[in-house]
Amino acid sequence: MEILAIIPARGGSKGIKRKNVKLLKGKPLVAYSIEAGLSSKYVTRTVVSTEDSEIKEVSLNFGAEVVDRPNELAQDKTKTAPVMYHTLKELEKTGYKPDYVVLLQPTCPLRDGNYIDKAFNFFFENDWADSCFSGHTIGTTHAKWSIGKSGKLNSLYDYHKRPRRQDEAEHYEMIRENGAFYALSYENFMRYEDFIGNNPCVYLTDFVVDIDFEQDFDEVENKLNENN
Repeated sequence: MEILAIIPARGGSKGIKRKNVKLLKGKPLVAYSIEAGLSSKYVTRTVVSTEDSEIKEVSLNFGAEVVDRPNELAQDKTKTAPVMYHTLKELEKTGYKPDYVVLLQPTCPLRDGNYIDKAFNFFFENDWADSCFSGHTIGTTHAKWSIGKSGKLNSLYDYHKRPRRQDEAEHYEMIRENGAFYALSYENFMRYEDFIGNNPCVYLTDFVVDIDFEQDFDEVENKLNENN
């Protein structure tokens, strides 16, 4: 079974300058995800997509393959799915098509190969799911209202027929993606052109830091020191 890990790592970054090559305990940030992919028992190929020459050099030095990304796919507003699609199409030119694709965002350095393997085990056990992502719970709620940025309320149920609280059968578990793991088959990625399908399962773990700001670097470094 061929499982391709794609690590999207562009040179620009708004929150932290040169984030993907910023040193974390003496190692470039992107290297942690490369090592995670290479050490996974499931991942058979680890590829970094980048337009940046320094990231390319670092990635090659740490054992990853590199697909050169066009500059138009390395902008602030560029989404991840088109980058993955470009990577797959470039590899297709060499006759390569994986069975599964896993997205490893370089901003999650606390995710290692063991984490990836456990997530894949969970995904494969839940054969009803068309995709899998990792996340953590942020509580439970009975709430059935959401509020948009404009302040407009949206109802998630028929409030004219609201049940009494004690008659409610369901509690809703609130889940947040942690950015560490997204996997689906090659066919489903091409069908949806996205890394989460229409019927996903979620691999629940403890909170995993997704680095966006300088204080996140400090938090991750402290955790790495704790875990030696």
